[in-house]
Amino acid sequence: MLAAMFSGRHTVSTDDETGMIFIDRDGKHFRHILNWLRDGVIPTLQDSESQELLREAEYYQLLGLVDNINTSLNKRKDNDGSVAELTRTEIIKCIQSDKVRFRGVNLSGLDLSKLDLSFVDFSYACIRKTNFSRANLQKAKFGDAEAEDSVFHDAILRECELIGANLHGALLDRANLQSANLQDACLTECSLYEADLRSAHLQSAKLTGANLKGANLEGANLKGAKLNSANLQGANLQRAYLREVDLRDSKLDGAKLGGANLLGAIR
Repeated sequence: MLAAMFSGRHTVSTDDETGMIFIDRDGKHFRHILNWLRDGVIPTLQDSESQELLREAEYYQLLGLVDNINTSLNKRKDNDGSVAELTRTEIIKCIQSDKVRFRGVNLSGLDLSKLDLSFVDFSYACIRKTNFSRANLQKAKFGDAEAEDSVFHDAILRECELIGANLHGALLDRANLQSANLQDACLTECSLYEADLRSAHLQSAKLTGANLKGANLEGANLKGAKLNSANLQGANLQRAYLREVDLRDSKLDGAKLGGANLLGAIR
């Protein structure tokens, strides 16, 4: 449609003073339209915004973009894990037994706040947007779990296993993560405000854009972690192992770095 509009075969509305072309559409997503025309890039958007962009793509008759958005939306629908397989009541009954395992189970969106879930195995589980606030999760297992946007504020996660877990956007403010194993975990854009991460294992963890303001990382192992654009204002990093850590664009105002190993760190 844009090609036809500017082909010279049609009259287009222009501003008398500036000569700019007027297109009667919401301009919010027009940059995505231009980027698609330039290099075929599909932006990562929320479902509601993807629907808005879909309408724009249909208006401009960009069939390739329409197909790609529809494919992306259908894939998300298949994998969004929006329906939990158990209820809170069923969970409570389960945790009264020994050796509780929810490996690979879909518990997305449940309210599991304030429960005693210590030693429970959530490995490979889908726990997106699940509420674990103030829960006791000591020594629980979350290896390779899908936990985007879940809530763990004020939860006890001491000695938890979270290796390879996807915690993108999760809320872990004031959580107790002492000696927890978060190696290779995705913690991008997480909030770990005033979290206790003393002696935690965070080797190669992705913490890009994370909020660690006031967090206690004393003695934590962060070798090779991605902390670029992270907020570490007032954080305690004393005696932390920060070799080869990416600290580009991170905020370190007021951070305590006494005794920290920063050999090879990128700043």
